[in-house]
Amino acid sequence: MNTYFLEQLIASPSTLPANTSPVDLAPCVLTIGNFDGVHLGHQAMLAQVRDIADAQNLNSAVMIFEPQPREFFSPATAPARLTNLAEKQALLAEYGIETLIVAGFDSDFRSLSAQAFADLLALRLNVKSLVLGDDFKFGHDRTGDSQFLRDYGLHVTNLHTVTDESDAAERISSTRVRDLLLAGDLDAANTLLGRDYTITGLVIGGDKIGRTMDFPTANIDLERLKPALHGIFAVDVVSLDDDGKVIPNGLTALAVDGKTGVAGLRPYSLFGTASIGTRPSVDKERDWRLEVHFPALQADLYGLTLQVRFLHYLHGERHYDGLEALKIGIHNDVKELLDWRSKQKIS
Repeated sequence: MNTYFLEQLIASPSTLPANTSPVDLAPCVLTIGNFDGVHLGHQAMLAQVRDIADAQNLNSAVMIFEPQPREFFSPATAPARLTNLAEKQALLAEYGIETLIVAGFDSDFRSLSAQAFADLLALRLNVKSLVLGDDFKFGHDRTGDSQFLRDYGLHVTNLHTVTDESDAAERISSTRVRDLLLAGDLDAANTLLGRDYTITGLVIGGDKIGRTMDFPTANIDLERLKPALHGIFAVDVVSLDDDGKVIPNGLTALAVDGKTGVAGLRPYSLFGTASIGTRPSVDKERDWRLEVHFPALQADLYGLTLQVRFLHYLHGERHYDGLEALKIGIHNDVKELLDWRSKQKIS
């Protein structure tokens, strides 16, 4: 999949960096949205884009926004992210999209009129056809919709709301997935996602509090304002290469002194106990962290890209009175999660 930033696509040749040529996109079928989580509803839209693209010999393309609009308007109250930009890129590529356009959502972009946005699609991005939700609106005055684009001359296919298979047939949405993850209902969230929920990030330096309590952790960069789930979890973790592929034995190969960890539930993974949240017991309000402890592993993981799959919710964040009480709490959590692991079968 090729990824382009909108500013790069619409820049005049004189403003491009040296040795950079303008990009002319191939004629494409485009869908537009946040695609946070790339859940089953999103996947249905992507399938429609691919089908039309194949039938008309066009490229399949997606436009997303960074930051997401509500993050731009109100960062403090914006919804938690299910997927950061890199995770979206990987998922959209996995679902067969050929071109990703990342639109920087800023004051200039939000001030575009419906006419200017339609011009952008047709004249600069070479859009021939669109697949949109039936409630899609655009333009600073919100006057742009599917009919506006049809009147402009673009072919538009509207995909109606995708629902789950429950008796209530509820709409599948990023909001529902967030609510389920926050409640610790991983099974229900995974059903709406069509896959297990994961977070991928780089292992970065932390404050090393865990190792002072004999529970060293890998501090994984979240790359989002706040995560969609909080609490203590059983996880399994794999190491990824620069292309996002799982490195066989990528973690155990780094082990020293024979401390190779506990096997996870998928190939090449290690089992871990994860804490994700603001760590109320160490006075780090709004300092969102994902920290993973690997029982029985001794290895230097700094700089690795790790994919963390959430397997089992134990409990929410707890406040402990002092580090000694926190140490006891962590010890009990690790023991309980290892007991849970011992009852699972490796897939």
